[in-house]
Amino acid sequence: MINFWEAYRLAGMASKDSAGRARLSGEQRRAQIAAAAERIAREQGLSAVTLRAVAASVGVGSALVAHHAPSMDDVVAGAFDTIVAAELSDLERLRERSPDSVLLVRELLRTLLDGTRSDVTLVWVQSWALGRRNEALAERVRAQMDAWTALLEGIIRDGVNADTFRVDDPVDVAAQVLGMIDGLNAHALVSWRDADARIRLMSTAVEALLGLRPGELTAP
Repeated sequence: MINFWEAYRLAGMASKDSAGRARLSGEQRRAQIAAAAERIAREQGLSAVTLRAVAASVGVGSALVAHHAPSMDDVVAGAFDTIVAAELSDLERLRERSPDSVLLVRELLRTLLDGTRSDVTLVWVQSWALGRRNEALAERVRAQMDAWTALLEGIIRDGVNADTFRVDDPVDVAAQVLGMIDGLNAHALVSWRDADARIRLMSTAVEALLGLRPGELTAP
């Protein structure tokens, strides 16, 4: 998987032909295509990642993109994977610097539900719909959902081991929490309630799931 910045690094290594035009290697051209697909997905959603849109973004003909990326399903899947993996890495770093389980969950919910990640939310929502006809994408979506569930499960287990959370099955609770986060974020795309209201709703539900006292996640 080539991320956005690596794609630009590779694209910048291009040589020039006698007319002054960039002549890219196959690896560089694929990196350029991947970067364009990611940029389009962040700005307009996964459904906007088409052969024509990618070609226009790169500044080449559609035939050249098709030559280096014969499957647009794979291009869409790669863009999804790069965007979602980057968000997961953000949350993993948050976990590393927040040893207190309650404070970590409180900060995690606010980070995910405050409306600042609407571009990633749109990518997620469209991935579930597009994945019905794009198996390459569906496979990446399932893997990322498993990775997110594993992150939440680890946080919950840490809280259980610290005698902070009272949970019988961290795996099931993690899956429930993930589903509720996804649902509220999807609602946010059409401005259903404001961010503070969504955070309060989610915090109240998670308090009950984790065996916390009412208000522990909503306290300032």
